[in-house]
Amino acid sequence: MFQKIGKATRDKLAKLGIRSPFDLLLHLPLRYQDETHLYPIADAPLNQAVLVEGIVTHASVTYKPRKMLSVKMRDASGMLQLRFLHFYPSQVKILTPGFTVRATGEIRHGFFGAEMVHPQCRVVKEDTPLAEALTPVYPTTQGLSQATLRKLVGEALQQCELDETLPPAIRARLKLANFGDSVRLLHQPPPDVAPAALDERNHPAWQRLIFDELLAQQLSMREHYRRRHARGAPPLPPGKTLSAALLASLPFALTGAQQRVAHEISADLARPHPMQRLLQGDVGSGKTIVAALAACQAIENGFQAALMAPTEILAEQHYLKLAAWLAPLGISVAWLTGSLGKKDKKAALEQVASGTAQLAIGTHALFQEQVTFSNLGLSIIDEQHRFGVHQRLALRQKGGEVHQLMMSATPIPRTLSMSYYADLDVSVIDELPPGRTPIVTKLVDSARREEVFGRVRDACVQGRQAYWVCPLIEESETLQLKTALETFESLSQAFPILAIGLVHGRMQAADKAATMAAFKAGGIQLLVATTVIEVGVDVPNASLMVIEHAERFGLSQLHQLRGRVGRGAAQSTCILMYQTPLSETARARLKIIYENTDGFEIARQDLALRGPGEFLGARQSGVPMLRFADLERDQALLDPARAVAEQMLAEFPEFAERHLARWLGQQQEFLKA
Repeated sequence: MFQKIGKATRDKLAKLGIRSPFDLLLHLPLRYQDETHLYPIADAPLNQAVLVEGIVTHASVTYKPRKMLSVKMRDASGMLQLRFLHFYPSQVKILTPGFTVRATGEIRHGFFGAEMVHPQCRVVKEDTPLAEALTPVYPTTQGLSQATLRKLVGEALQQCELDETLPPAIRARLKLANFGDSVRLLHQPPPDVAPAALDERNHPAWQRLIFDELLAQQLSMREHYRRRHARGAPPLPPGKTLSAALLASLPFALTGAQQRVAHEISADLARPHPMQRLLQGDVGSGKTIVAALAACQAIENGFQAALMAPTEILAEQHYLKLAAWLAPLGISVAWLTGSLGKKDKKAALEQVASGTAQLAIGTHALFQEQVTFSNLGLSIIDEQHRFGVHQRLALRQKGGEVHQLMMSATPIPRTLSMSYYADLDVSVIDELPPGRTPIVTKLVDSARREEVFGRVRDACVQGRQAYWVCPLIEESETLQLKTALETFESLSQAFPILAIGLVHGRMQAADKAATMAAFKAGGIQLLVATTVIEVGVDVPNASLMVIEHAERFGLSQLHQLRGRVGRGAAQSTCILMYQTPLSETARARLKIIYENTDGFEIARQDLALRGPGEFLGARQSGVPMLRFADLERDQALLDPARAVAEQMLAEFPEFAERHLARWLGQQQEFLKA
């Protein structure tokens, strides 16, 4: 069938992701038109799509006040005006007085009585039969008509074998509709199908396709999980010395959640297959110490550990913190980033290659080709959503089969961790260390900037410290820098008595580090920054955060930035300055961040607002996106899909293979990291 289609049409189909007859069958309608029932013009309901038929009595093109095709048609019950503001010569040709026409559209009361604007029209003979099924309206691209798509889908329905890929017992237990019947119904619904059930996708035919798609995702994730567990990795059993010595040296006790999560990771490391665990914890929940305990377990077994962070500031924070904890225990920690001088870089590379360095900490410089490890056993990736699949894979390939721990301060809602992250084991630190005070969030119009200046001055004069985060300007780093410099100048003029520092993305790493160190030591009272301070910066004395143009930031960024304060005993405040007028989405985002401090609730609402595509970021490149399922709407199907995937892999592997081949085709190997 595809061989008979011309190249131009094939290229247009490819733009829609259609490359085979089966792809056509999964190209489902956006909506339907009911052309199974004719209404008399006088009796047709208003403001809903209807089909009417009549004889054209008048047609004219006017040019003032604007170009318009105006047509009158009549049936036995009355008259209807059709108006077209955009039209082709072919439409003028068919809408000629004396022709019988069927028009589909919404009737409303216009200036000259009943009218339809831009209806779909076709010329018919008086005895032309009505459609037997609802007429599908497909997503399309320029130059590909609905008529062509309907014809091609009809041919694909006749040609494709729509056999079952679910075992009969499972289908019966879950009361699922037949797959072939479901596909046919969605392309050609009988007139008695409830339109709302099709639109809201809760019709049994839709439910079958949504379940099948979720099942394919689960099968592929669980299969990947099983394959990983079949591979060997060096078991790293918990030691008696290092972890205990580290815990004994800390000035604080671990929370119950930290202890539970540390135990889960420790048990994983002791197994003879590679760990792939995602450690989630809200901002400030104490993930770093858990990572340090995992590193100690690898080191005590004679292996090296590596920790990679997305920014130099965050990597350096980790380095300073971990070196302070681990150096007294006799552990050698190396520091490796792109900005190191030649001599220091060479020394660090030699330490890592020889095994002298037991823990290497750095940015993406860690997975460059010239970095070789003597005996890498554990790779730890912080803020894992910032790295793509390929980058995570590159670090894993530095060792044989290494254990991998991924950390994220961007909480992942349960629906996402059950679907897009189903190939990973997930640990959650769900309590904050004691002594943290809740942060007060305030929304302030930017017109009240002078008042905000006053709040900043008061906080600094009282011995506290403050952040001032400059607006995010997507288009231009140069523009962003200019804004940061202007803000720095205006604050310096307003507060000559305050020590004010500035950090931005264009600074030399050494200058950035010196400014951050001065802020941490208390030498700088007010830090003006671009978003480079988004993750990992820990200054307990900072109690005020001002975010300018907060409407330009995403929810997870706002939550991360807000988490830079509230780390000490003093009451902390985050002021979100916004500029009016606000778009609907910006207003919704600010409302969510104002009303919630729990990262998981913010993430759940963020997912509902944006959908999984944007939310997943870099992971998206490794995981097929869901086309039909909506994680919020269809979450009741997630648990059954997961259970069925486990059962099919264990008891019906041939069904599992057929199901994966149908839904993923060549994509089955997609998830490698």
